[in-house]
Amino acid sequence: MKTRIEHDLLGDLAVPADAWYGIQTQRALDNFAITGVPISHFPALVRALVQVKSAAAWANRELGVLPAHKADAIMEACADIDAGHLHDQFVVDLIQGGAGTSTNMNANEVIANLALEKLGHGKGEYQFLHPNDDVNRSQSTNDAYPTAVCLAIQFAAEPLEHAIRSLIASLEEKGREFGHIVKMGRTQLQDAVPMTLGQEFEAFAVNLSEDIDRLHDASRLLCEVNLGGTAIGTGINAPVGYQALAVRRLAEISGKPVVSATNLMEASSDMGAFVMFSGILKRFAIKLGKMCNDLRLLSSGPRTGLGEIMLPPMQPGSSIMPGKVNPVIPEAVNQTAYQVIAADLAVTLAAEAGQLQLNAMEPMIVYNLLNSIKMLTSACTMLETRCITGIRANEEQCARHLDNSIGIVTALVPHIGYSNSTRIASLALNTGATVRELVLSEGLLPEEKLDAILSPLAMLAPVAAAS
Repeated sequence: MKTRIEHDLLGDLAVPADAWYGIQTQRALDNFAITGVPISHFPALVRALVQVKSAAAWANRELGVLPAHKADAIMEACADIDAGHLHDQFVVDLIQGGAGTSTNMNANEVIANLALEKLGHGKGEYQFLHPNDDVNRSQSTNDAYPTAVCLAIQFAAEPLEHAIRSLIASLEEKGREFGHIVKMGRTQLQDAVPMTLGQEFEAFAVNLSEDIDRLHDASRLLCEVNLGGTAIGTGINAPVGYQALAVRRLAEISGKPVVSATNLMEASSDMGAFVMFSGILKRFAIKLGKMCNDLRLLSSGPRTGLGEIMLPPMQPGSSIMPGKVNPVIPEAVNQTAYQVIAADLAVTLAAEAGQLQLNAMEPMIVYNLLNSIKMLTSACTMLETRCITGIRANEEQCARHLDNSIGIVTALVPHIGYSNSTRIASLALNTGATVRELVLSEGLLPEEKLDAILSPLAMLAPVAAAS
């Protein structure tokens, strides 16, 4: 393999001749083989990084601290990468030491070498345009990296929100489709009172929809950035006026309403916005997992379980039991939920581990947040397209469970009293007789009134006071 030699603080090192990255990226590749997940696995992060660098170059040009030809080449290179060019050159492992320095330098080096090409120079000819002196001018990893992360999370959350909305729409459609099917509701896995299958799916939809607003709320916290704070928030090495110009330009490029944090020193060390966003992801994962638990219970059987719905068959369920089909899609979503819940703990621990003016554990926060968003997005899409839209109702089974249930005795309490209702329920359980049969045999209610009270549709909503 052909190489070129580059130099840094630690000396010389060979870098692949055709690589757009440089020596500090190469050192990170040698040092950090943790997850096997490179920056390029999350295009939103690559886009965010180059948008920050472009905004910085523009501000530096406006203030006269970066020659126009260099700034223009940097911004052109950033635009190319933002459009999808050279993403494969963002090779550093997401989890790394150095509080994100390797990620920042990976971006600086790729941008520098692409800008050099636009100026007619070769890779590594940094005397003409330097990764640190020019691409990283007026910046530190400690402000450029967190700012990019704030943007990247917002970018990544857009497809997640779309996937959630689409899933909700499918659940609402099933709610309408199943609106006429009366079944037994259950609490603590025991018979409760009647409901419709449509109401069950409508409740799923409402439950998930609540978190869209919560995601928006958490995203707003990510719009306060510390760009311009440089190393610890004092703004050292950044020219007067740079912070306001860079943040304003970043808002224009990104389309996000980013603003400068009120206190840059606080913003450089605080991970609170990331903890909040992670908590919302966990909350949604818990709801999604609980819904999938319900889908698995409702579809259990097919002969000896609840069997009130039928999930679309996706694959054979056993290598030994012929005819078995498992609820593999909800199971996969459940596992996704567990991973997101675990990731939230990792984010929490990493946020607490910050020391003094910086949190060196931020790379793990970034990895877990972006990975959770990506997994949840895929899980929502998979659940909708490969499960929810294909669910069918087993109306006969719903009716059988309703007819055989003791739970309908609850509707009689206003008419025959709690004690009588309890006694009827116990007799029904012990004798196998139906609630209707026992009430009529004891003459507790006339048949016409009993049928009206026990009409499934009459038990789905509040009723007039008993006379």
